[in-house]
Amino acid sequence: MTTRSTAVTARPSTKGRAVRTRTLLPGTDGIGTVRRSVLPGGLRVVTETLPTVRSATFGIWAAVGSRDETPVLNGATHYLEHLLFKGTGRRSALDISAAVDAVGGEMNAFTAKEYTCYYARVLDTDLPLAIDVVCDMLTGSLIRQEDIDAERGVVLEEIAMTEDDPGDQVHDLFTTAMLGDTPLGRPVLGTVETINALTRDQVARFYRKHYDPTRLVVAAAGNIDHASVVRQVRRAFERAGALRDPEAQPQPPRDGSRTLRSSGRVEVLDRRTEQAHVVLGMPGLSRTDERRWALGVLNTALGGGMSSRLFQEVREKRGLAYSVYSYTSSFADCGLFGVYAGCQPSRVPEVLKICRDELNQVAEHGLTDEELRRAIGQLSGSTVLGLEDTGALMNRIGKSELCWGDQLSVDDLLARIAAVTPDEVRAVARDVLGQRPSLAAIGPLKQKQTARLHEAVA
Repeated sequence: MTTRSTAVTARPSTKGRAVRTRTLLPGTDGIGTVRRSVLPGGLRVVTETLPTVRSATFGIWAAVGSRDETPVLNGATHYLEHLLFKGTGRRSALDISAAVDAVGGEMNAFTAKEYTCYYARVLDTDLPLAIDVVCDMLTGSLIRQEDIDAERGVVLEEIAMTEDDPGDQVHDLFTTAMLGDTPLGRPVLGTVETINALTRDQVARFYRKHYDPTRLVVAAAGNIDHASVVRQVRRAFERAGALRDPEAQPQPPRDGSRTLRSSGRVEVLDRRTEQAHVVLGMPGLSRTDERRWALGVLNTALGGGMSSRLFQEVREKRGLAYSVYSYTSSFADCGLFGVYAGCQPSRVPEVLKICRDELNQVAEHGLTDEELRRAIGQLSGSTVLGLEDTGALMNRIGKSELCWGDQLSVDDLLARIAAVTPDEVRAVARDVLGQRPSLAAIGPLKQKQTARLHEAVA
């Protein structure tokens, strides 16, 4: 007998109840128009219409990530992401993949610290199929014991694959150094121990708790009709009994008031690798902090391209590393700023000193006028170029609705970037880069070198 576990329970019908629709961004001549509808039951549907393309990307965003896990459940969100592809009451795992493959589409999912997304990109004429398949996965997963057992090995292989890539793993180590044994500090994939211990009942309860329509955002972009997408999504969720309480309202974006303090921690993982991989960083900004625009410009100038300070000083002038860059990570209530470099183990102290010197220099003096101009131009261009396909547009509107509850047009984004002033960059550089950093390192680092790593954060 098959045991079925769904994230939904049949409740009073929502048929005939009104759908609340608003135009969030009017677009130009219908191109780029962004609309949002809220269905009875709290499910949100956001679309961006581009009648000049022949593709469409459909996705469902869930407001659940690894930060929603207890220590025992670490890795459950990502494990569940895998399991939703394993079959529903209407489709087997093969049926799910074959349906999208048969029309030349692509389907995938990803799990992050604060959200999970499932999506399919297809020709515009095949959008109804994509909607039906993805909605079926989200509302009708069986979570069978045999799938739990089979997929456990796949997830463990993914963890092993990450551990085989120290350039990737060092970022998890840095996050742990900064955030410690907290939900945000633990790895998205979980650990071998937590994945081996997870049971079918634990994963099924997690599914029922977090995949509620009030916690979901449906997003679609491309050559689509908003009203048609809403009708198809409503039909799919009603068929599954997923729109539970007709009076339910969407859950607001996450918020919080975490104050992240850098402790000067050093985390070192001794590995027999050819290169040493290091991340030096400090607390950044939350995703709602108004200073984030200035930090974005600062990050671009420091380590965002071949003309950035770090690339020029570390690679071009001295040839100490092939890959060196800076980055930011923002969450609802805190953030991280990091500088990554991969180099020969013997060169780690010198690379770290150069990086630290550049951070201190910018913290004290800010950017030059030329650096500011170039960074604004680079960030503006990359923002627009990154939105050239329907998948990127779906990501933008879906994440914006889930994380901010609002939409900014491309023109608004460019205006925010262009409005950044030297004084704002100088202030955010002082606030962020002036903090005591923490450090993560992976590689064949001897005791003497490890001791020098502590000097880099002193």
